[in-house]
Amino acid sequence: MNDIAESFRQVRDRIERAAASCGRTPGDIVLLAITKTFPIETISMAITAGQRQFGENRVQEAESKIPHLRAVPGLEWHLVGHLQSNKAHRAVELFDVIHSVDSIKIAAKISQSCLEVGKQMSVLLQVDLGKEPTKSGADPADARSIIESASMLKGIRVDGLMTIPPYFEDPELTRPYFAELRDLRDSLESEQTGSLGRRHLSMGMSHDFEVAIQEGATIVRVGTALFGERT
Repeated sequence: MNDIAESFRQVRDRIERAAASCGRTPGDIVLLAITKTFPIETISMAITAGQRQFGENRVQEAESKIPHLRAVPGLEWHLVGHLQSNKAHRAVELFDVIHSVDSIKIAAKISQSCLEVGKQMSVLLQVDLGKEPTKSGADPADARSIIESASMLKGIRVDGLMTIPPYFEDPELTRPYFAELRDLRDSLESEQTGSLGRRHLSMGMSHDFEVAIQEGATIVRVGTALFGERT
């Protein structure tokens, strides 16, 4: 417990320093604790340390955790991994935010499920900036048309953009990707004010979130720096 509490303290300190380095307010940045492969006991220790926003990569794994923690007030669950159409309904039941919308097809599936369960879902458009075959995401050139079509769907609200850049040992090498996502958001917003709701930028992980914050991240997705290496 003490180790996890200390890890959260250190990461929050890093967020504060990164925000201060670029004149931002730390309170404007959400620390999303990524708990994939970690058990409920670990999540419970994070909750005791004051954490309330958690992210999971897979619907199937989330099913074994989220229902058991429903009694804890104020928790917010984010799906950050790729979402298959046949998992959309269960994802809507489990999660509060979905970061990985990458097509109008999946947006429509989420919308349909939201209407069926009577829920309003915050979603982010995942944009593929690194062009890596192993990663999902919409082409930046298609972002406007997807957002315009998704804005017509009931039950969902497009609240911003997400990206997963290529991994580099030197986090500075990720800076151009984060800057590109910020510029894309600003361009889309300038064309149609309010089209991206809360204007979120979900970007940055354990090894590069300081750089992401300096480039405008509003949500950083941190796992290893909080909980250690996954087994």
